[in-house]
Amino acid sequence: MATTTELKKRIRGIQDTEKITNAMYLIASQKMRKAREDLERTRPYFEAIRTEIQRIFRVDANIENRYFYPPQSEGELHGPVGILAITADKGLAGPYNLNVIKEVQRLLEEDPEDEKRLFIIGEYGRRYCKEHEIPFEEDFHFTAQQPTINRARSIASILLREYYLGNLVKVHIVYTDMSNGMYGSVAHQRMLPFHRADFITETVEKEVKTPFDFYPSLGEVLDNIVPSYLAGFIYSALVDSFCTEQSSRMTAMDTASSNAEELIGKLKVKYNHVRQGAITQQITEISSGVRSVRNKKETYQPSESEERP
Repeated sequence: MATTTELKKRIRGIQDTEKITNAMYLIASQKMRKAREDLERTRPYFEAIRTEIQRIFRVDANIENRYFYPPQSEGELHGPVGILAITADKGLAGPYNLNVIKEVQRLLEEDPEDEKRLFIIGEYGRRYCKEHEIPFEEDFHFTAQQPTINRARSIASILLREYYLGNLVKVHIVYTDMSNGMYGSVAHQRMLPFHRADFITETVEKEVKTPFDFYPSLGEVLDNIVPSYLAGFIYSALVDSFCTEQSSRMTAMDTASSNAEELIGKLKVKYNHVRQGAITQQITEISSGVRSVRNKKETYQPSESEERP
């Protein structure tokens, strides 16, 4: 059985761990709030870009463009497929990382005749692929911490370059969408090429007396705004994933703190039992000693020399 000294050390150790988990909870909460604020400041710009793309398709629904499937042809393309996976740089976030990796593995096994190229954001995903010998783009190094629009533009430019060169015919993204709740859910979406149906809506706009002019042409306008829209989409996915990671970490740290409190309570009860047992044993030993001394005095018979004056 553990001694009171050992139990005290264990209680102090768990209390120190609880302080760390509480601090990590507060840090994750602050990071999530800041990332959401940054996204809200940039969202109107990218929503305006999407509106312009929708307006272009209302003017000419059959316009041909390399970023979209050809008109009347929404079939699947076959060839090299790029998969952009967003994981975290660290663990301690519950099932957040493993959920993304499971979806990536499912995509890698899909359509085995198509070549897959894996682009990973986050150190956790890169480390997992190395340990499990899953091929990925070694030169693609981007952190998942503190997502910015500049980082999203850099990622978009790399993917677009491979798309222009024909090294990729499709680009998918796997991230964690936070719109479904604080815990988020893994989302998989194809970024390139876009389906026209994603932008053709039945929304009736206010009648425009003077038609819009797109200079120099509809196609060139699309060529200029779609890369910005793609960067905005990636930025939104980075922020959603980052916020979900922090939310998952908050949940994990809150659970760890609750478990620590519960364990400390049990150890304190055990400590009190051991301490009470030690006190009872000491009292028993003292009582036994006193009783033994009293018995010796009562049975003590002095010798003749002791009685002699």
